[in-house]
Amino acid sequence: MSIVRTEKLHYDYLKYREESEEPEITHALKGIDLEIEAGMFIAVAGNNGCGKSTLARHIDALLTPTEGSVWVCGMDTKDQGHIWDIRQRAGLVFQNPDNQIIASVVEEDAAFGPENLGVPSEEIWKRVDEALAMTGMTAYRSMSPNRLSGGQKQRLAISGVMAMKPECIVLDEPTAMLDPKGRREVISALGALNKEQGVTVILITHYMDEIVNADKVFVMEDGLVRMSGTPREIFARTDELKAIGLDIPQVTLLAHELALEGVEVKEPVLTIDELVEQLC
Repeated sequence: MSIVRTEKLHYDYLKYREESEEPEITHALKGIDLEIEAGMFIAVAGNNGCGKSTLARHIDALLTPTEGSVWVCGMDTKDQGHIWDIRQRAGLVFQNPDNQIIASVVEEDAAFGPENLGVPSEEIWKRVDEALAMTGMTAYRSMSPNRLSGGQKQRLAISGVMAMKPECIVLDEPTAMLDPKGRREVISALGALNKEQGVTVILITHYMDEIVNADKVFVMEDGLVRMSGTPREIFARTDELKAIGLDIPQVTLLAHELALEGVEVKEPVLTIDELVEQLC
């Protein structure tokens, strides 16, 4: 069953330039057709300005299509009567966790979402306990968010969304502001949510090493989906990815260069262990 589906999705907005009094129309999305099955880990990759964040905001109904349609759990995002149902089913985590953290104590911040949904108090704290445990934040529940690292803050933002019991969680470049340790923490937490809790994860990213464990990848450029497939299928198109300007994981690139030099390497290689095994 598809949890998210788009059909001929277009989105335009007006952009004003200092040198011109007349606004220009920017075509951010140019006819996106995609379908995401429930329970999958999806990665949407692309450079800045390709339209991936605009797509994320359509899934949470923060934006509505200029043309075409978006359905979330069978509900049309243009139907105002379903807006809150859609946002409860599909939670959105922004790039900067400080934009989502509002309470002075970790556990109170995780409780904010379900409290605003009118969930009974006893159920709220049960959800908070579960959400903090899922993201590895239980030990920090009595701390101030101001004392958390970047990775911990992002995991708290994810906890707040998970406490609302969404079927799908959309993350708009959640690791862009983090150091390598923080990035690993967040990606690990997302993998656990997907595999252990069955939550559909849609990860928006420009870090290509973060898509390696996804079930399916959509690569965007200039408002269009240029490629789709498994990570192995995507990384088999190394030259096309380089032409788009996307970075290739170092181990994948190394294997590609070795193959060009005549070393017997079966491409694409996604992990260091794979490369070591083939070379040995």
